[in-house]
Amino acid sequence: MTESSIKKLASTLLDAITDKDPVVQEQVCSALCSLGEVRPVETLRTCEEYLRQHDKLAHPYRAAVLRAMERVLSSRASDMDKDTASTIILLASSEMTKTKDLVWDWQQAASGVLVAVGRQFISKVMEELLRKLHPGTLPHCAVLHTLASLSVANAFGVVPFLPSVLSSLLPVLGMAKHDTVRVAFCSALQRFSEGALEYLANLDRAPDPTVRKDAFATDIFSAYDVLFHQWLQSREAKLRLAVVEALGPMSHLLPSERLEEQLPKLLPGILALYKKHSETFYLSKSLGQILEAAVSVGSRTLETQLDALLAALHSQVGGGHQWAGVNKMTWSLICTCCPVACSLPDRLLAFLLPRLDTSNERTRVGTLQVVRHVINSAGECLHASPAATPGRVQDGDCPARAPPQPADLTATPC
Repeated sequence: MTESSIKKLASTLLDAITDKDPVVQEQVCSALCSLGEVRPVETLRTCEEYLRQHDKLAHPYRAAVLRAMERVLSSRASDMDKDTASTIILLASSEMTKTKDLVWDWQQAASGVLVAVGRQFISKVMEELLRKLHPGTLPHCAVLHTLASLSVANAFGVVPFLPSVLSSLLPVLGMAKHDTVRVAFCSALQRFSEGALEYLANLDRAPDPTVRKDAFATDIFSAYDVLFHQWLQSREAKLRLAVVEALGPMSHLLPSERLEEQLPKLLPGILALYKKHSETFYLSKSLGQILEAAVSVGSRTLETQLDALLAALHSQVGGGHQWAGVNKMTWSLICTCCPVACSLPDRLLAFLLPRLDTSNERTRVGTLQVVRHVINSAGECLHASPAATPGRVQDGDCPARAPPQPADLTATPC
């Protein structure tokens, strides 16, 4: 088919996207995607032109076109030339920020287009997003969401831009008063940190192997100060959880001396949230990340905090909901124990083994699950520990029936 034929066919399909029947709309989008698989550049340019020329088209239909474009880009972005990429980026950026109000389906669809293009043309996408960050003005939530998504989709491409991004965002962090904006900031900081950690862990494949943690440490600590000391005190549960999710990966990027200084407040602060939240998975995940960071810097403070931390979590083992056979507080204890198993094995076993003597079967089973998981994860570290003496776990320490197998703890519970 000629280019004009492709354009005519795509235009005909786009005209039908406003059909009131959702089934027809879905069929139109599928047809556009099929056409885009064969002739991606012509299809994408026709979609861009259609949205630009139909400025009054309602946002649900605009979102449908953008989603079709994203699906084409997800598999055929490498077929685009730079001019087409620039045109698509400008369109998606405009669609995403056209209204300040939250119109999530539309804005998320536009964001998805930018992320899809960003896998192939990250510099152009980041340059456009940086233009959306104005000094002294809070960024659009969709811009934060897109930056966060890009950090996951293309960490190697985004991380070199992080110093510029953080220098634009941090001065306005304190201006965020609405929980929706604060949650968006938390999500972005979480993803930035995860992207930076992925980059630092794979420097042999990174475009700039000279990047070090110091490049982000000061800025991340400035953000940590706001999140922990101000936003974590919010009455809004969703915001508190967003803060905690961000603090986990952020802790790995804090300057070592700052992390050591903050641990006496940070660990009790996270622990206190277990009483406020029935859903504790993300609290436990973040707590485990913070402990991993503390162990990695050889924290002395952790030694003084460990017994109280383990005792507080263990006191709740055996109650609450089950996650694939593992009690949620048992999971919390596992998250706490595994990071310290290699650095403080004697302390860990000295805490856990006596608690197998309890007459409470549920608590004993929970403790056994923790011990078994720690042995599977860090058995070599525990093998050399004097506390792991032969015969320490007697038959009488175990419940009459075989204990349940540990769950797949890499999976997020439903």
